[in-house]
Amino acid sequence: MASALEPGWLLSPAGRPHRDAILHKGRRRIFGSLERPAPPPALATATATYKLFVSGKSGVGKTALVAALAGTEVPAAHHETLGIQATTVYWPAKVRETGRPVMFQLDFWDCGEAALKKFDHVLPACKEEADGVLFLFSFTDRSSFEDLPAQMARVTQPGENLLRVVVGTKFDQSPQADVTERDVAAFERAWRLPVLRARSVPRRQQRRRQDAGACAELAEVAPLLDALVERLWRRDQVAAGLLPEPAAPGSPSPRPPASPTH
Repeated sequence: MASALEPGWLLSPAGRPHRDAILHKGRRRIFGSLERPAPPPALATATATYKLFVSGKSGVGKTALVAALAGTEVPAAHHETLGIQATTVYWPAKVRETGRPVMFQLDFWDCGEAALKKFDHVLPACKEEADGVLFLFSFTDRSSFEDLPAQMARVTQPGENLLRVVVGTKFDQSPQADVTERDVAAFERAWRLPVLRARSVPRRQQRRRQDAGACAELAEVAPLLDALVERLWRRDQVAAGLLPEPAAPGSPSPRPPASPTH
């Protein structure tokens, strides 16, 4: 299936004016609630806004992933998120068919597992007017991977028009990996959901990346953000009848999913 958006475009020479709009003094710019990226007037773009709930067991790296995608400092150690934390990420991408860029505004809602269990209103608030859910597991925590089907059943209900995206964190920590590529392939076949991968970003690696400049930092997160906005854009194009609907997207196969094996 051909991409609806051009992957890697933001890091290309053609994407530089839009890249500059999300940077400030060689770093990713943090925008206030009333601020927006401002490309040159001749390059004015449409904005597509999406709300995404980040779901997963405590410790899988939800807050760290969102921080990495936003270009902010990744926490040095794990701390349970208190309540709901909302983070906005701007990511320009180019539509293949029209050749025009679109500014994607991704509003990530991250919530601690303890708050979800304690307060009944938290999950409905996170899902209200949401466009999708990121289901996270850690390659270094097998229980978080085995919990994915139950997690998806807890968070989403049949008939909900929510894009489901599965992300495996810490996939680069191969010596500590508890989840194999064979496990992931079995899950993808059973559930017809591709698994995206996110690297861990230890503090020293983050400093090296920042010292290398904005392009190096953007290059780290570009594959995941490109894949995410591609799925969101394609979902909307299918809903509008502009693209054919894929066969049973994001739904489990008719037979029960096979148990992952090493």
